[in-house]
Amino acid sequence: MTAFASSPLPAATILGYPRIGRRRELKRAVEAFWKGAIDEAELRRTAAELRFATRARLVELGLPAEGGAVPESFSFYDQVLDATLALGAIPARFADVGAAGGSDLATYFALARGDESHQPLEMTKWFDTNYHYSVPEIDERTPFAANPALQLAQLAEAKDQGVESRPVLVGPVTYLLLAKAADGAAEGFAPIDRLDEVVAVYGELLAALAEAGAAWVQLDEPALVSDSLSVPRAEVLALVERAYARLSAGSGEGASSAARPRILLAAPYGDASSALLRLAALPVEAVHADLVRGALPDGAYDGALVASAFAGKQFVAGVVDGRNIWRTDLRAASDALQALRSAGVDVVVGTSNSLQHVPHDVEEETKLDARLRSWLAFADQKVGQVRVLAHGLEHGAEAIEAELAEADRVLADRAAAPGVRVDDVRTRVAKVADPDRRRAAEQDRRDAQRALGIPLLATTTIGSFPQTAEIRNARAAFTRGEIDRDAYDGFLRAEIERVIRLQEEIGLDVLVHGEAERNDMVQYFAEHLDGFAVTEHGWVQSYGTRATRPSILWGDVSRPAPITVEWSAYAQSLTEKPVKGMLTGPVTILAWSFVRDDQPLADTAAQVALALRDEIDDLVSAGISIVQVDEPALRELLPLDAERQPAYLDWSVGAFRLATGGAAPEVQIHTHLCYSEFGEIIDAVDGLDADVTSIEAARSRMDVVEPLGEHGYSRGIGPGVYDIHSPRVPSVAEQTELIRLAADRIPGEQLWVNPDCGLKTRGYEETVASLTNLVLAAAAVREPVE
Repeated sequence: MTAFASSPLPAATILGYPRIGRRRELKRAVEAFWKGAIDEAELRRTAAELRFATRARLVELGLPAEGGAVPESFSFYDQVLDATLALGAIPARFADVGAAGGSDLATYFALARGDESHQPLEMTKWFDTNYHYSVPEIDERTPFAANPALQLAQLAEAKDQGVESRPVLVGPVTYLLLAKAADGAAEGFAPIDRLDEVVAVYGELLAALAEAGAAWVQLDEPALVSDSLSVPRAEVLALVERAYARLSAGSGEGASSAARPRILLAAPYGDASSALLRLAALPVEAVHADLVRGALPDGAYDGALVASAFAGKQFVAGVVDGRNIWRTDLRAASDALQALRSAGVDVVVGTSNSLQHVPHDVEEETKLDARLRSWLAFADQKVGQVRVLAHGLEHGAEAIEAELAEADRVLADRAAAPGVRVDDVRTRVAKVADPDRRRAAEQDRRDAQRALGIPLLATTTIGSFPQTAEIRNARAAFTRGEIDRDAYDGFLRAEIERVIRLQEEIGLDVLVHGEAERNDMVQYFAEHLDGFAVTEHGWVQSYGTRATRPSILWGDVSRPAPITVEWSAYAQSLTEKPVKGMLTGPVTILAWSFVRDDQPLADTAAQVALALRDEIDDLVSAGISIVQVDEPALRELLPLDAERQPAYLDWSVGAFRLATGGAAPEVQIHTHLCYSEFGEIIDAVDGLDADVTSIEAARSRMDVVEPLGEHGYSRGIGPGVYDIHSPRVPSVAEQTELIRLAADRIPGEQLWVNPDCGLKTRGYEETVASLTNLVLAAAAVREPVE
């Protein structure tokens, strides 16, 4: 067996690259495979072509083809799910799906999406990003067996292409800390209890990769930067030290005795400064730190300290932001890198995290204002920035002075541009006072809202209905000028009426207009608010085959005219039942956009909140008595550092209350939250002071309800009973069981019945069947409650 190569990493690298394709080719291929339109061989060919194009592009942009600079970070669906397959950790409930090998895409996609007989793995947010991962299910009996088939196939492809690529895997500690105990696990069991067994399998994976010629392997351990996991951060560091000592020991019980590639241990997405010097002492060959959201330890520029800590290994400095799309301050980054080099550190220029969170190439955004476009850097431009900084590190800052001067010019131009600062907007924010964030007392609102006539266990949906091909085609035809405004508006009105009649036929209690006019729950608002821009090709993966185009919030925000009022008022005119006005909340608009980085998020959130406050006023004036302000990303933006969380929760809750604080007592305010570990933010959820909160709960089988019950949550709550991320149609019995589970914890007069999320991505056949079952399930539980 061949020992690992001795070559160090080149001076420039990145932690990962977008994998969906520049035109979402992977999405289309995977969804065609699901529909049976292409076979597995064609899907694999498409994936191989995408990987080939990625490697070629990264080399073209300046990453060396040799030495492991090019990361192998492709995934058919999710990197955590890939690790589950690589470890052979298939939950027992999927044992009848098929072979657990990495080549078995039927098993892989059954884990991701479920099928008629299996609920899929739960999904939740990947740290504080808008990316979702498939949560592993581990118990005492979960089998582990090394299955490096996918990684070996990619290595072979790269070798044939002439690229010495670097396989990327979620690290063992992060993998287990992100897992959940499977149903039936012994009381007190935690997946991290099986760390030594999992590390042994990682050792086998590394040995197989070494045998195949991998010089480097990247193991991502973002658990190192989070205070939101099941164990304290200090314990995470101790677990990482234990795991990587065993991985590198070469002998001993449970350790890998085989040769292995060099290891790049990465700590992306946050501040690893408190752990960095201890990580540098581990028996790995390179350590990465996020220097955009994190920092270096105190005294890091002390030559003796740094030279001693990093002796014999490389430090990958994540100075280029992998989470946002603004051009890097190259001079500041260059100064930091030069200081590290002067201190005696063998430094490699890198990104703060994988570039999977940004679009491919800003040069394709030809419809963006040219001045705005000059301020931006998407994935390809970020690779170019890494290359430039590496050149300066190798040849001196004077070798890149032209690039540094241009970066300085762009930063100055952005700061001075019209619209970046608007005096009227800032004056209005400055005048906000505490009473602007307070509504009438809860009981007064409850009394006033009885006039709405809403029954016990009221049924509703989260807002959107399926976006059909007809809707997308009509929108595209209007955008291209093939139909005029009157024709397009007529189409939308017909679609709204169809959705209202369908909901009445199904028997839902509180209706929605279906959001046919909206391309995306954030982009639609961005297109109608000053201070935003939208992209044409800026797709970013959210989960699986789901991609979004985050808007660009570049300047001060205001609302020049009503946005949603016309459509909501028209929908209400068609029915006697209440129709919800549907808005996206200020925190979610920020979380799902690329937001300006030149002022505190709290200030930007207040600007967006005031624009939404104006919209709510106009909705109510138009006859809308229920307004839903969705905040599915409230938990998502929670800082990973515990010391920063209270300030975030204060301003994020304050922004929601500023948006809704002007609503009269008889106006019922709803909100919707996703993927929330409510134990952490239950006080904040309560603090939103919404009259009704709907939450995602179906995949977790109402786990989120328990902390609400223990907290004594007193307002309306709608835990989801229909998982909309899977094509399954949940039966009446299944949804009835979930409602009853919720009713065991939540009084019936507070309980609402709804899907987990909006229905935009579902088809009408499954939607109608699922909602019909939902209404029947609510009726089955309602009678004894009444």
